[in-house]
Amino acid sequence: MPIYEYEPKDGDCKDCDGRFEDLQGINDNPHTHCPKCNKECHRVLSTFYAKTWRTKTSVSEKNLEKKGFTQYKRVGKGQYEKRFGQGPEQLKADR
Repeated sequence: MPIYEYEPKDGDCKDCDGRFEDLQGINDNPHTHCPKCNKECHRVLSTFYAKTWRTKTSVSEKNLEKKGFTQYKRVGKGQYEKRFGQGPEQLKADR
């Protein structure tokens, strides 16, 4: 469930410090009044944190080889040489 931020419609409030947060379901109706000061409020955009799985260590040659991948480097038109992994030493196009 996301955490939503709200603020009073008419500016800062000394009772609620100007903003409040609430953990709500995505389908829950937004608040219309502050639970502390009862002033009208609206939902505001807030920052969030999302970590991706791609880190430098997850795509390192050592880690990719350990996971069974083979990487090739292009050395000419239609020619590739293996950099690491268990595949064939070279790949060539038949053209």
